Amino acid sequence: MLDLRFAPTFGQFTFVLNLAHIAAQAALLRRDFRPVQLLQVVANVIFSAFIDVSMGLLWWLSPQGVPAEVASLALGCAVLAFGISVEVAPNVIVVPGEGIVRAISSTLGRPFGTCKLCFDITLVLIACGLSFVFFGGLNGLGVGTIASALAVGPIVNAIDRRVPLISAIRSL
Repeated sequence: MLDLRFAPTFGQFTFVLNLAHIAAQAALLRRDFRPVQLLQVVANVIFSAFIDVSMGLLWWLSPQGVPAEVASLALGCAVLAFGISVEVAPNVIVVPGEGIVRAISSTLGRPFGTCKLCFDITLVLIACGLSFVFFGGLNGLGVGTIASALAVGPIVNAIDRRVPLISAIRSL
């Protein structure tokens, strides 16, 4: 949403926000924050660059009609949730957005997917507030953003509980 108001791209804003997520992890985990977790900065560079690249490559993707939009959203949420489950399962380097959720989850002793849901809702609420400040209304936030914020965390919880591959990855 900030990329609609300021010059940096969505990927560049993601990079800066993710640096804040790494700092927040260090603050939450304190002594449990291992120096190897600073490799998230490298993951952040790659992830943020790929956001801008993939947005450029997918410019043509625009589902037409409610059924196609809903199907696209559902597929996107499921693929994202599965990817997050696989990424987080081995407990190694993750992108900072998942790293901060993992830090919150371990600090609070709550399931990762539940913390993901709360974190994503918080980000959407912040984006809504910034949208009203900068544009006087909602801009850059739609039903899909809100639906994915509400859906991805619970889907991650379901995948973590029901997909044997995740348990196998976790045990490696």
